[in-house]
Amino acid sequence: MHADWAHLLFNMISLYFFGRLIELVFSYVFQGNGYLYLLAFYLLAIVVSDLPSLIRHLNRSNFNSLGASGGVSALLFAAILFQPTEKIYLYGALGVPGFIFGGLYLAYSAYESKRGGGNINHDAHLYGALFGILVMIVVYPPVVTIFVEQISAWRPF
Repeated sequence: MHADWAHLLFNMISLYFFGRLIELVFSYVFQGNGYLYLLAFYLLAIVVSDLPSLIRHLNRSNFNSLGASGGVSALLFAAILFQPTEKIYLYGALGVPGFIFGGLYLAYSAYESKRGGGNINHDAHLYGALFGILVMIVVYPPVVTIFVEQISAWRPF
């Protein structure tokens, strides 16, 4: 269940591309079986990212939150940690470095979460992103150095 077909399509494309990178990371860190760790990471991210919404709307009997956006957001932000200057292409045309895209994405998700309305769980996007960042730092602490080195070497032109 998703807000619309475009949202679902974006999530599935993101899952495929960013999931492949994180599967490789898990294979390296855990010396094989990266797909099992990826699956566990993804499913746990979905649950964890939906918990704040569940708590926030506990007394609203008509509230529901389904979908994998929080898991995809976790994968996206985990991947950004490893390759922050790689461009993420919006609508296949506009390339934005991952760390800039990530900052804008977090700001937009926080804004839309406060604003409310719509059929998209922006809390899941936000908390999924935070989950992805924190878990990757715990699983592979050198990612912080990798991130900082790449950002410090980045030049816009």
